[in-house]
Amino acid sequence: MDRFFKTMGWKTKTAPTLLSLLFLYVTSARAASDEEPRSHCADFHNSTWPYRQQGSKLRMQYLLYTPKTPDCASLFSRDSLSTNTTFNASLPTKIIVHGYRALGSKPSWVRELAQALLHAQDANVVVVDWVYGASFAYNLVVESYKEVAVQISVLINQLQEHGCKLESFHFIGVSLGAHVAGFVGTLFKGQIGRITGLDPAGPMFKGADTYNRLDPSDALFVEAIHTDSDYFGISIPVGHVDFFLNGGMDQTGCARSKFESILVYFPVYGYMICDHMRALHVYISALNGNCPLIGISCLTYENFLEGRCLDCQRVFNGTCPQIGLIENSGITVHPLPQQEKLFLLTSSTQPFCAHHILVHLNVSSLDKSAEVQVTLKTRGLPETEETLRLHTDRNNYRRVIGHPVTLCEIDSIMLKNTGARFYRQGDIHFVSVCISEFPSVRPVAPLCVNNIDVRRGSPWNHDFVQLCGDT
Repeated sequence: MDRFFKTMGWKTKTAPTLLSLLFLYVTSARAASDEEPRSHCADFHNSTWPYRQQGSKLRMQYLLYTPKTPDCASLFSRDSLSTNTTFNASLPTKIIVHGYRALGSKPSWVRELAQALLHAQDANVVVVDWVYGASFAYNLVVESYKEVAVQISVLINQLQEHGCKLESFHFIGVSLGAHVAGFVGTLFKGQIGRITGLDPAGPMFKGADTYNRLDPSDALFVEAIHTDSDYFGISIPVGHVDFFLNGGMDQTGCARSKFESILVYFPVYGYMICDHMRALHVYISALNGNCPLIGISCLTYENFLEGRCLDCQRVFNGTCPQIGLIENSGITVHPLPQQEKLFLLTSSTQPFCAHHILVHLNVSSLDKSAEVQVTLKTRGLPETEETLRLHTDRNNYRRVIGHPVTLCEIDSIMLKNTGARFYRQGDIHFVSVCISEFPSVRPVAPLCVNNIDVRRGSPWNHDFVQLCGDT
């Protein structure tokens, strides 16, 4: 058991606590799962791994959702192809592959994802149910993921015989399911149309070679969304483009520390999966068209936050990739990039929309270091704020803030000298304070205020008078 936890990257002394939390998570997840399906609708297998025998068969099955049956899945197989009147070989086929299922609980999010895909596009949606094979010790499940991929490839061959084209298949793999999808792509020599990895699993894959994990050669287009790259997700790029939401690690609205969340979110929903599953929920939001989720090409997250990357001209000729079902995420350049990092900010709750607002401060020379808090306000919405440390050897500062609405809907800005009690800094004189939005489809002048003095203990506020419009 110690070896298993070391493989997962956890310290051995935390193992008993983690096992207890894992059990609590699974039992709570079962209690919170979807309502019982209608009697005539197909459903997942259930498995409880303590009662399984190692080496048991995978017991895989496939569930089908179509535009005619978006609320009710049917069992799907080669035998049903001749009798199933809802599967349409002329439509694209989306294949959902779940990941590790802990103690055998079925994924309660599958129907929502299937419906979101059908909302965005007329398609066949096939769900791979391998809960039985995914519900054992993690390292043992990883050993069998390629067998799952081989079984799926048999179905793909059968669908090709039925008239489906290889490039019409789009795999959506969640966590370990992303690597399953990647190996299916390997078996078909990268000719599958598209693979979307939703926070691809990290443990036991970060150091793996490309044959054994998701990589750009697995499909004509491979994209990944990273939200928990410091724990359960992988930290390296694995696609043609990789979206790192909020840096790819700590997500807004989730506890900063996995151990802090034990106290805040007990029984361990935040501890186990809040960051990891955010990729799935953001993807569903994008499919439902709630707001555009656009990534900015940048070398590092810190460079992005410092406003050094404001467009996608360097790699994508100005068109920034977007999460969703747009062909190749909207990328028009050829050849496709390889493992290009994209960064974007999101809000803490659904639909996770955030607009990138660049704050640019031009400060007069300081005698001592200082600290200033910048707050953006829009009536009826939560305030967004960022704290900047000011130094004696710099005059210009740029910082990106994620705000719920566009630049033209920001009502006011507030500056507060929060570092006075720490640095004994006196008044701060700002030559100018400007805010702008990026990326922008058309030039929009920044909103600026000049010659501002911010005194200790006296916040400075400015109301913007502006109208949103097309001109």
